[in-house]
Amino acid sequence: MIYRETGQFKTSYAADQAIFPIAQDRLGMLVILAVAFVAVPLMASDYWLTTILLPFVIYGLAALGLNILTGYAGQLSLGTGGFMACGAFAAYKLATAFPELHVLVVFALSGLITAAVGMLFGLPSLRIKGFYLAVATLAAQFFLLWLFNKVPWFTNYSSSGVISAPPLAIWGETYVTGFEATPRAKYLFALTVVTLLALAAKNMTRLKIGRAWMAIRDMDIAAEIIGIRPLATKLSAFAVSSFYCGVAGALWAFAYTGAVEALAFDINVSFRILFMIIIGGLGSILGSFLGAGFIVLLPIFLNNALLAMGMAEAVALASHLEFMIMGALIILFLIVEPHGLARLWQILKEKLRKWPFPY
Repeated sequence: MIYRETGQFKTSYAADQAIFPIAQDRLGMLVILAVAFVAVPLMASDYWLTTILLPFVIYGLAALGLNILTGYAGQLSLGTGGFMACGAFAAYKLATAFPELHVLVVFALSGLITAAVGMLFGLPSLRIKGFYLAVATLAAQFFLLWLFNKVPWFTNYSSSGVISAPPLAIWGETYVTGFEATPRAKYLFALTVVTLLALAAKNMTRLKIGRAWMAIRDMDIAAEIIGIRPLATKLSAFAVSSFYCGVAGALWAFAYTGAVEALAFDINVSFRILFMIIIGGLGSILGSFLGAGFIVLLPIFLNNALLAMGMAEAVALASHLEFMIMGALIILFLIVEPHGLARLWQILKEKLRKWPFPY
């Protein structure tokens, strides 16, 4: 009886079409946001903020970007790491060329630049799809990393190719990137950006553009017959997805690692983010963050489990076990529950609605 919409009457279209129409959902989301914005910064250590929570938030944003393209629009992509690198280098060039720009402007412009690059590499989606489109986006991954490694202009002619991200302040002397920023400032800044972009993504999926994405995903020929333009719809999905991935790459380089390096966004990053949306759930905002949390916490759990069993010398096996478990889980989810962890949560909510009555 704890999860019921019975008696919660809607008196307007706005209330009926709200993102969280059930009071329990609204209360739960407020509690989660209060814990994330208030309790965690006050109670979490610098280790948790820097090593666990900050990568989780940034990976969640990158997975959300890929989920928009693959889960909602049905366009398979393996170039997420390259688009993240594009956002990181764009933010670096903007921050060094125009140091007076505000950090939010730098990140927004880097996202827009990445969106333009994503639309360019999304042009093949007008003629090919499925496995062939994945190969085309994989070519974008390798081309972008090659470009950033071979053209010294992107690294301001640094001999090492590894450059430090300049510090950026949100206001006054309060830095949110660079070594001058505290772990709490970096975490709160990244969390705020990700929260706003997740809210925007949730609304986009409910608007005309989101319905067009899902129509193209389900059957592109039928969508074109009813008046949806494949050109604009597919390119808009690539643009929005690349924007999110570009902002995630800028956050990764500026707020997390403090360095801009092309090798940090190799093909392994693209596959890892793809695994996140498969395990978390395709076509789900929540699934993007559930998958990101799972992938971030899995190696930490394996290391602690091996240490607890007295196998300190076998901790090196944790990375191999991570790949084995991840591969087994992907196969399991594709067979048993293709919609991932988000679907399991949805089933749990449906059972709570009917409990304790039989169904």
